[in-house]
Amino acid sequence: MAAAARGLHALGINRSRPRILPATAPLIGIVTHELRGEPEPAWAPAPGRDERDRNPHRLALRLTYTQAVQEAGGVAVVVPAHGFADDTAALVDRLDGLIFSGGPDIDPAVYGQLRHPRLGPDVDRVSDEYELALLTAATERGLPVLGICRGMQALNVSRGGTLHQHLPDRTELGHDQGSASYEPAHGVSVAIGSLLHRLAGAATLDVNSFHHQAVDRLGRGLEVCAVAPDATVEAIWDPAAEFCLGVQWHPEVLTHRAEHAPAIQALVDAARTAPVLALAA
Repeated sequence: MAAAARGLHALGINRSRPRILPATAPLIGIVTHELRGEPEPAWAPAPGRDERDRNPHRLALRLTYTQAVQEAGGVAVVVPAHGFADDTAALVDRLDGLIFSGGPDIDPAVYGQLRHPRLGPDVDRVSDEYELALLTAATERGLPVLGICRGMQALNVSRGGTLHQHLPDRTELGHDQGSASYEPAHGVSVAIGSLLHRLAGAATLDVNSFHHQAVDRLGRGLEVCAVAPDATVEAIWDPAAEFCLGVQWHPEVLTHRAEHAPAIQALVDAARTAPVLALAA
């Protein structure tokens, strides 16, 4: 069987049989910034309700993330980055694992820098701070975490790291491919012995690429586990965590490839076995 056709087969997925998940299947939160603005308010003015509250965005997350989690035996629940950061602890206590998805650029104000003139559209500091609060809560509880594209960048920022705001300033390698998302665009070198190396079973990977920013200064407790030919950081991990991985590419649309299918499968498996931690009040 060709390598590009082994992924779903290796996971035991058979489209001809109905899926019946047990009640104990892990609940995986998929955090999304894929929001779309609305021209007109949906709520009337009320005490304590600001303009942002009155004009909420619509969700626009592509369901490739939820499908990949479901194929791996998890139950997916979408978590919009709505900005109500005071609910993060209660939310994380109900989840078994988290995937931080792709999306718009992160506001550099959250890591202490001014905006680059070529910063992308739809930057939203309120949503960024909500996502960072979720990452902090997940780290405190030892919850399994997978950061994808922007999600990897948010993981780095949550640990005190910074980002390259406009990759074309530092490289000529194209990091925003024009081909189909399920096709690789360039290779990466994988650190031997890292979590990614154990999952992929290879020292090199061909990956897809759809990002404008990338890791600059590495955050606390994180290590680089993959780089592109131009030295752009393509994956990071926390060796001290049970499961904490960030990848710059989109493995959720590469699960048909044997080397990429284990990323989301391993997140779901880690969530299934993760202990429940009781935090001190």
